[in-house]
Amino acid sequence: MSESLKHRLIDHAGMERTINRLATEIVEDNHGVHNLALIGIRTRGAPLAERIAEKIQKLEGHKIPVGVLDITLYRDDFMTSTGIPEVKATEIPFDIHNMNLVLVDDVLYTGRTSRAAIEAIMDYGRPSIIRLAVLIDRGHREMPIQGDFIGRKINISPGEAVKVKLTQIDDVDEVVIIESASTVGETD
Repeated sequence: MSESLKHRLIDHAGMERTINRLATEIVEDNHGVHNLALIGIRTRGAPLAERIAEKIQKLEGHKIPVGVLDITLYRDDFMTSTGIPEVKATEIPFDIHNMNLVLVDDVLYTGRTSRAAIEAIMDYGRPSIIRLAVLIDRGHREMPIQGDFIGRKINISPGEAVKVKLTQIDDVDEVVIIESASTVGETD
């Protein structure tokens, strides 16, 4: 797959500002940190959830629970994908029953990943509420899913893809738009 950088949306400083804003909005919406927990969707939602939780702890002086969710087996395209999917561990070391959960992901696109995450969460218990925080909302929904906390909303063409890079995985913080012949591999 051939790809080329079209535009840099967010650099390291912009990433810090965006994560700060998401943390603040989550706390404000929840009226504090009581009963609040974050669950990051693998792969890049997990480190984003950790970073948002760190900002919340600095803001509120209280550490909130953070979990990691693998939704591989909940994808509606699981049977149509090529190859054997790599299933990783889900790590939710707290009871989600009656919690105010915020699912965290890097990019909201079709809505299929978020739908799968909600289905997976329900197998672990029944939270009071589930909200969705995303770094980037790129539009083009295929399901009636929306972000409650959005770092940046953009509208890009079908031949373009969003790539989120995080220091914990990629050694750099940035969000870029790339032009490619195919957006296969871009997650939702």
